[in-house]
Amino acid sequence: MIRHLLTGLAASLLLGQAQAATLALTHARIHTLTAAGTLDDATLIIRDNLIEAVGTTLAIPDDAKVIDLKGAQITPGLFDAYTHLGLDEIDGVEETVDAGSNNPRYSAALDVGDGLNPRSVLIPVNRIEGITHAMSAPVSGPEGPLLAGRGAVISLGTLDAFVVRSQAAMFVTLGEAGAARIKGGRPALLLALREALEETQQLGSNSPVQRPAQLSALDAEALQPVLAGKLPLVADVNRAADIRALLQLAGDYKLKLIIHGGAEAHLLAAELARQQVPVILDPTLNLPARFESLAASADAAAILFRAGVRIAFSGESTSTGSHNSRNIRQLAGNAVAHGLPWNAALAAISLNPASLYGLDSTLGTLEAGKQASLVIWDGDPLEVTSSATQVFAAGRALPMQSRQTELRNRYAGSRKTAAAVIAKP
Repeated sequence: MIRHLLTGLAASLLLGQAQAATLALTHARIHTLTAAGTLDDATLIIRDNLIEAVGTTLAIPDDAKVIDLKGAQITPGLFDAYTHLGLDEIDGVEETVDAGSNNPRYSAALDVGDGLNPRSVLIPVNRIEGITHAMSAPVSGPEGPLLAGRGAVISLGTLDAFVVRSQAAMFVTLGEAGAARIKGGRPALLLALREALEETQQLGSNSPVQRPAQLSALDAEALQPVLAGKLPLVADVNRAADIRALLQLAGDYKLKLIIHGGAEAHLLAAELARQQVPVILDPTLNLPARFESLAASADAAAILFRAGVRIAFSGESTSTGSHNSRNIRQLAGNAVAHGLPWNAALAAISLNPASLYGLDSTLGTLEAGKQASLVIWDGDPLEVTSSATQVFAAGRALPMQSRQTELRNRYAGSRKTAAAVIAKP
């Protein structure tokens, strides 16, 4: 019923915003992800691109355009914690893939912001299904460097403010893939990372480097914020033993560490919680696809959460990829089915990624003063049968169109004709 009632919502909102700077979304079920929890029959007021108020007894401003949502649900905009959106277009066409380099010369100083494409056709495909923000990360190719470079947080809602935070994190590949890159085993891999950090530390203290330089001057400069604890180091690593060794290294240098992949991270849940190290994982990863993920488990997200580890979800390296970043809500739903509380699953695809990259002061929750990046749903947002009926980015109602919807609309009228031709005796 709600789906039919909201059929014209996008057009109504777009028209309303052209006439008024204030919008009141009424009679909604609002998942605030704040101490207020989930509010039923509530109102959310947007003014000048910000959330002005959220509550159940709000007075509607005289200048507001009122949209009765008739019980539809509202969540913060979804945030994919690890993608290559804006960098990869067609995986099989090398010329359209800009996420990284196979040239070992280029390392920590690489900045994906130099190659991001805000007009990628993958962006509206994912945006109309609730993704408003994403980390667009670099990746090192099979012959590439250990340190992949720096990623950027992007907004899928605007061309003029596409990059929300440039150089938002440093990325490194460890484990099996990292060892293959340096053509050595895991001890050599950790040694190479330690050498890079030591060299950066010496250069930062103006002490002369007593050995051949492993890093360029630009690489060392890019690593300085990592050593200062200002820039997170996102490490692609899965095996519990590798994670434990990395935790030791991070402690030695006081790094702000984030685990990505983490197939066996749940085995070290208590240690990760104690060191306050978050984990970006795919909660549907429950099979030992590699030797380094033999202990993969469907309830890994629930185990980590119960231990007090902050978790975020992404399927880039396992099941969904950037082309289907929109499927992170399905990942969240699967995590709920295996013991993760519903609100924790929603936070893992909204508030927590914003927090990992230092954007939780403006994104991730629905409360006064936050940016009005949110999604209206016709059912449970974590159910695959539900759909986003309207997406907002920075207070702007976005067109609910993509290349896929345009193709659908273009050819939908030919179905009846084609069926008649097939049925003709």
